[in-house]
Amino acid sequence: MKSLYLIAGKKGEVSISELSTFLNVSLPTVNSMVRNFKKMGLINYEKYKPVSLTTIGRKEAALILRKHRLTEMYLVNKMGFGWEEVHDIAEQLEHIQSFELFDRIDELLGFPKTDPHGSPIPDKNGRIVNVSKIKLSDCKPGDRVRLAALGQTSNDFLNYLNKHELTLGSDIGIKSIEQFDGSMTISYKDHPYEVFSHIVCESLFVKHLI
Repeated sequence: MKSLYLIAGKKGEVSISELSTFLNVSLPTVNSMVRNFKKMGLINYEKYKPVSLTTIGRKEAALILRKHRLTEMYLVNKMGFGWEEVHDIAEQLEHIQSFELFDRIDELLGFPKTDPHGSPIPDKNGRIVNVSKIKLSDCKPGDRVRLAALGQTSNDFLNYLNKHELTLGSDIGIKSIEQFDGSMTISYKDHPYEVFSHIVCESLFVKHLI
C-alpha cells in the first residue's frame, strides 16, 4: 500500500507490473496482495486494469508513510544517525501499531513538516502538504537557491552528497551550465567551485532565495 501510494503519484493509479518491479517481487505475489487488499476495501482493482487506493486505503498508506518518515527524522535528529543509515531501520519500525508512539515522536521533534531527505510528513489524519519546489537542473546561471529535498534517497546517492558535503538547507549559487551535457558548476558553503552532472541536478529539489 505504501509503495502504491508513492509510485502512483498524481495519476493515482499504477499497473501490477509496475508494482512488481518496484517491490522486486513476482507478479503472482503482487496479484495475491492486491486481491487481499481489495477484499479489505483498501484498493480498487479489476483484472488487467491499473490499481488505485480507495479513500480509506490512501489514508492508511499515508499513515504508514507518516510513521516511516517520523522514525527517520527521530533517528537523525535525536540519535545521531546519518541520513543514509535510516531507511532500513524505519522500514522495520513503521510496522509498530501504536499511533500514540508516533504522535509523541512528532511532538518531541517539534512537529516537523519534512523528513531528513526533505520529503513531506503526513499529519495524524493522513493529510500531506507539498511545498512548491523545482529541480536544480531547471535553474539558470546567476540563480540563488536553497536545497530543500531529494528526488532519490538511495545509499549511493546520499553517500555521494556526503562526500561533497552538500546537505539540506545549503544555499547554492549557479555559476554556469555546460551546454553539451547539462552539468552545472555551483558554489555552496566552503565549496566555491563544484561540478555536478545533469543526473545529479535532476535529483536535487530547490527553492529560490528572495
